[in-house]
Amino acid sequence: MSDAPVISVRGEAVVTAEPEIALLSVHVQSHESERRPALDRLVERNQRCLDLVRSYGEAIEKLETGELSITPLIKYRRREGDIRAYQGTVQIKVTISDFTVLGELVTRLGDLERTSVDGPAWALRRDSEVHGRAARQAAHEAVARARSYAEALGCRLTGLVELSDEGLGDRPGPVMPMALGMAAAAGPGGDEPEAIDLEPAAQTVRAAVEARFTATAPDLG
Repeated sequence: MSDAPVISVRGEAVVTAEPEIALLSVHVQSHESERRPALDRLVERNQRCLDLVRSYGEAIEKLETGELSITPLIKYRRREGDIRAYQGTVQIKVTISDFTVLGELVTRLGDLERTSVDGPAWALRRDSEVHGRAARQAAHEAVARARSYAEALGCRLTGLVELSDEGLGDRPGPVMPMALGMAAAAGPGGDEPEAIDLEPAAQTVRAAVEARFTATAPDLG
């Protein structure tokens, strides 16, 4: 085992960047006295919502269907009673990469009958270069800190023993989700709602590494 002195340090980095994507969660509902009409209305409204989102083409990075349910609503809660209605719900998850259409899309979705919108939630992609940038800065910080310690002891670094990644943490900046409640259908004139102005929230990525370096004998005289 080597008797060379070892300097152990921790390197950290914080990088702030503009978001790359925006996430929307859309819930479409139906509410009818009979099961089949409730299902039919849900199918129609779900298709209308999907068609609207797809009309934005390449601005939509991903479109996914989440949970779907058709639920009987009972008249009495404390004992078994007759079914008074059926409620259908389907969740649609939308990932948008072009923020220039986001405000318009959000308001048009919120204008659909029995449709609610939650979002946007701003984010970076999992493979974003920002994560790698933070990791490199953390490693550079570890080397610089180790060199500073070595200089203070009158020695110099000779090698790397170990470099361990503590993990990258994507901690989004403040997200102010907007919920548009159950909205009525557009009026008889078919006027489109005015697009809401949305400002992307900056994203913060933190990285930390632990490193151990060998060094020459210190001058402690």
